[in-house]
Amino acid sequence: MSLNFIEQIIEQDLKEGMNKKNLRFRFPPEPNGYLHIGHVKAICLNFNLGKKYGAPVNLRFDDTNPQKEESKYVDAIKRDIKWLDYKWDKECYASDYFQQLFEWAVFLIDNNLAYIDSQSSEEIASQKGTPIIPGKESPYRDQDSKINKEIFIKMTKGEFEEGEHVLRAKINMNSPNMLMRDPVLYRVINKPHDRTGSKWKAYPMYDWTHGESDYIEKISHSLCTLEFKPHRELYNWFLKKLPLNQLIPKQREFARLNLSYTVTSKRKLKKLIDKAVVQGWDDPRMPTISGLRRRGYTPESLRKFALAAGVSKRENVIEASLLEFCAREHLNKIAYRVNAVLNPIKITLTNYNEEEILSGEINPEQPKLGRRKIPFSKTLYIEREDFKEKAPKKFFRLSLGNEVRLKNAYIIKAESVIKDEKGNLLEVLCKVDIKSKSESGTEESKRKVKGTLHWVSQEHALKVEVNLYDRLFSVSSPDQDKDKDFMHFVNPYSLKKVQAFIEPSVKGSKPDTHFQFQRLGYFIQDKNSSSQKMIFNRTVTLRDNWTSSQRK
Repeated sequence: MSLNFIEQIIEQDLKEGMNKKNLRFRFPPEPNGYLHIGHVKAICLNFNLGKKYGAPVNLRFDDTNPQKEESKYVDAIKRDIKWLDYKWDKECYASDYFQQLFEWAVFLIDNNLAYIDSQSSEEIASQKGTPIIPGKESPYRDQDSKINKEIFIKMTKGEFEEGEHVLRAKINMNSPNMLMRDPVLYRVINKPHDRTGSKWKAYPMYDWTHGESDYIEKISHSLCTLEFKPHRELYNWFLKKLPLNQLIPKQREFARLNLSYTVTSKRKLKKLIDKAVVQGWDDPRMPTISGLRRRGYTPESLRKFALAAGVSKRENVIEASLLEFCAREHLNKIAYRVNAVLNPIKITLTNYNEEEILSGEINPEQPKLGRRKIPFSKTLYIEREDFKEKAPKKFFRLSLGNEVRLKNAYIIKAESVIKDEKGNLLEVLCKVDIKSKSESGTEESKRKVKGTLHWVSQEHALKVEVNLYDRLFSVSSPDQDKDKDFMHFVNPYSLKKVQAFIEPSVKGSKPDTHFQFQRLGYFIQDKNSSSQKMIFNRTVTLRDNWTSSQRK
């Protein structure tokens, strides 16, 4: 198998003398929301590299902003990674390094490499310039280092209000890389931190924290998405200026995972929640790992999707259909087969007056699971769309005068219908070919008919709630239209709730159990399901049914 470009970099480093024992990777999420499908790629990349090279992988929380971060997100992130079946070597927090980061910041101040700027954020921004216009130096840039140090220490002790002062690196206001134009290293935030309490009142910025945390943890390869490529120059500048004496980490960038019909910005995902478009971070329509899990995606399908999407240097959009394909492929192997009818029409077998127990495979991919019991009786339900009084061309389901096979049961023939006074169809009267019972060994049982339908016995069926989920957005790129907010493209039909009937073999099953509703799709029993009220979520249809009419 060919190597991706990240693996090629690592192999080259090993050839050039890097000790394999020094390889160490990390996944560094910010605990300000739930992980989403884009994070799956980064998780799989880092942890799979760890497996390939026998190297440890750290889980590090970039918890430098107490205004946005909460411990509940830490718990959710750990839960998602464990569910994906990955194990980290060390659980680390950027807040673990606040003291060391403070001391290194003082080193920069003492060596005239950082200064306190007491301008407003608006004034600082106005002096940044543009990519083609140089920035202007702050009037505080050449302030005495003793004054800078004194103010900085007071900042960390909470002696100033937010916005009064910031600590900036002294680099180059003429750099073509805007990030090198004296970036802010520390700002005052007067809010307690989940882990450090009220000890610190000034908190480090991401760019200052990132590389130094990698260094402290002895990370060999710091893998980031492409938007951090311009940050690499700053990453390296900090590491070169500090008095360091061990392995210097190497930042390299790969293309993030962009999925069609999806947004992954945490800000936008939170807006969907705040506007009650969805019911929370784990709503099955959300692209969060928790949402995908509740929708019925499996760890195996997400890992395979990340592998299929690949690791590249260029941004691209991966079709949602690939994710759905990976789900179908795995669910086909593990899902229990059952009959369920979502939009029922009553079928009465006029020449059948018995009850019997038939059987069907639990999963044809796993013969060892055996067969399930399916009750059969005089009155049945089939899908309403599986019957037409007059069959159009190429309609091979049930129609008057024509035959179909009921799966695992008999061949039936529709003879007449019963309607109400308004002409609404209430019931289809059929005759059953008693000798055509599936697998009975008779010649009639081997008789071929063009259609096979799923069904449930009316008397024995369980009434359940089914959530039919579809894509959350109606267009492929909901956040790319500059003239319209992404909320404009929310699909109003992303959720349809129906009352359905299902065969009784599901009784006693537990939440998170996967099923294939035959001929309909893959479903999972929802976490809120109970023996009194069973709830099922549709993961994906059996085939890609996202038609052009649905995109309108």
